[in-house]
Amino acid sequence: MTDVVRRYLTLGLRLGRHVDGFVDAYYGPPEVAARVDAEPLRSPTELRSEAARLMADLDGGDGAGELGVDRRRWIRAQVRGLYTSATKLAGHPIGYLDEVEQCYGARPAPVPEDTFAAAHRRLDAVLPGDGPLRDRYIAWREAHAVPVEALEPAIRSLAGDLRERTQRLFGLPDGEHVDWIFETNKPWSGFNYYEGDLRSRVAINVDLPVLSLSLGHLVAHEAYPGHHTEHTRKEVGLVRGRRWEEETIFLVGTPQCTMAEGLADLGVEVALGRRPEPIVAEHLRPLGVRYDAEVAAGVAEAAESLSWVRSNAAIRLHDEGAPADDVVAYLERWALLPRPRAEKALAFMTDPTWRAYSHCYTEGLRLCRDHVGGDPARFERLITEQVLPDDLAVA
Repeated sequence: MTDVVRRYLTLGLRLGRHVDGFVDAYYGPPEVAARVDAEPLRSPTELRSEAARLMADLDGGDGAGELGVDRRRWIRAQVRGLYTSATKLAGHPIGYLDEVEQCYGARPAPVPEDTFAAAHRRLDAVLPGDGPLRDRYIAWREAHAVPVEALEPAIRSLAGDLRERTQRLFGLPDGEHVDWIFETNKPWSGFNYYEGDLRSRVAINVDLPVLSLSLGHLVAHEAYPGHHTEHTRKEVGLVRGRRWEEETIFLVGTPQCTMAEGLADLGVEVALGRRPEPIVAEHLRPLGVRYDAEVAAGVAEAAESLSWVRSNAAIRLHDEGAPADDVVAYLERWALLPRPRAEKALAFMTDPTWRAYSHCYTEGLRLCRDHVGGDPARFERLITEQVLPDDLAVA
């Protein structure tokens, strides 16, 4: 392991001592983690300076020349994100949109609300029943709550199918494995805890009822061909094959997240096609889980642009200074969310770890979908190689 890579791992682990969840995964050299755990806590100001020196060395090639241009560029983009996080932790002011761009490699912009109004009109045409759109939409969605006793069998059935399809499309390393668990009191709906050695624990948040409408996407996103698949393929190809130890750490606040969330969100349509609803229905029907596949397909297509409501809401909250209650109302109005789900979305946006993270999903999916263009070989590049948002923006 080169000195530059060791310094990168050390910097990420040191920042992780300041922010819970900042180190999403680490399976690198245990002696590096042990040394960081044993040392006195480094101040954010020290870590900011450390990141600045590391970027300068990466720019100048001091001790980094052997990495190669593309690898050095990837690590530098990661360190820029760490520098930005340290800057915020040290109390230096930074604009919210600048923070997102410098951490995640893409600068979000508000989506016109006319886009959401048009989605509402399309939804009004495909949703069954009469009455106000928001009431009908909420009632229809919440009627798809998965019974608690059926949740684990449904997930395992979908995971088995998606695993087999991922194996055929891209291949999976021998010995890879996913354990499914359920958690509460979390700001997210699902989470992949990658443990290294080709193993993941995937947690599903059951604070609110899990909807059958989201199950196919959730399993594909967290496991096959999403996060678990990316982690295992890169562990085998980049870490074990090339000894690129920088891939043994996954850090919030870096472009790595934009790519990971974008490809994971794209996963269900890569594995099951642009309209996966009939296949999902085949898994849920035998379990007695409600899933109106035909209506679900129409609703999903009509409502696709509403994913950007959360991006707008985060900008309103953090960039424009809108009060939290106004942001909840905004989510209720434009994303058509019931209040408990709008409040859960706000909890994610206000969590210190995840405040800028919402844009990884929208910007990442846009970039990855445009890049892949329906070509599985291009998707395979995303789960096996070091790719930055800038690479897809110009591809």
